[in-house]
Amino acid sequence: MLKGRIIRTQSGFYTVETAEGKQWVCRLRGRLKRGPRTGDIAALGDWVRFRSVDARNGIIEEVLPRERALVRLAPTPRGTYRQVIIANPDQVVFAFACAQPAPRFGMLDRFLVIAEKQEIPAIILANKVDLVGETRAREMFGIYPPLGYPVLYTSVPWKFGLEDLRARLTGKISALAGPSGVGKSSVLNAIQPGLGLAVSHVSEATQKGRHTTVVRALYPLERGGYVADTPGLKSLGLWDIEPEELDGYFPEMRDLVPLCEYNDCTHLDEPGCAVRAALEAGKIAPSRYRSYVRMRLGEEREDLA
Repeated sequence: MLKGRIIRTQSGFYTVETAEGKQWVCRLRGRLKRGPRTGDIAALGDWVRFRSVDARNGIIEEVLPRERALVRLAPTPRGTYRQVIIANPDQVVFAFACAQPAPRFGMLDRFLVIAEKQEIPAIILANKVDLVGETRAREMFGIYPPLGYPVLYTSVPWKFGLEDLRARLTGKISALAGPSGVGKSSVLNAIQPGLGLAVSHVSEATQKGRHTTVVRALYPLERGGYVADTPGLKSLGLWDIEPEELDGYFPEMRDLVPLCEYNDCTHLDEPGCAVRAALEAGKIAPSRYRSYVRMRLGEEREDLA
């Protein structure tokens, strides 16, 4: 029995790479597909055990337990379905531009909550620093590092911050997500020629129509590690987060919750609220609190489109 990681999925075929770097095209063994299915049996990033059929093909016998996964809920005629966008990522990189387009911090905050819920370390990529200057860029994204979210500042024209990004990706399984137009492909091409073009080609192909075959892939990095684009992230909602647990996914709020006067404090208008007191004292950024309120009240989510 061989062991490897799924690095590509397409139409029920899984490309599995072993530790030695050999790739096999595999299908799931029939018994794995028996019974009702409420989610993906095997997904990009999964570790599997498989047996070889010949020198290039194999059968997946076992999908090993996932340490974590980036998941979205997909509606189907038979009910909701847990679609795994990527399994076992080491980190997710949320890419936004400093300008053109202007960063939507409400969207970023929502993404960070999703990463907190699914226990995936998050990094913020602030691109196009050349359009506003480094000082202004750090002012714009400066609230996040104290919360535990590293921010990488990059500019392709300036060749700025690219080595820092390359170092962060090296040796890791990284999921990349963010709005269109923020320069993801340009940044990827800058750190490894051809990488961004490969990612954007597949991403565009999966968006062309409902019957288009969906391809998901991990792209190898020259210095080690992989990066995966995650176009499905734009349809991730807070479907698995109850309103009363939301404050636990805001690092600046979670330690204050026990200090509130009411055990079931919503942090909206109750007296004796430690969260609102911290907000008024300047210890919580107003933009972050506004994001919390929007999510708590269930206001329409922000899309990538």
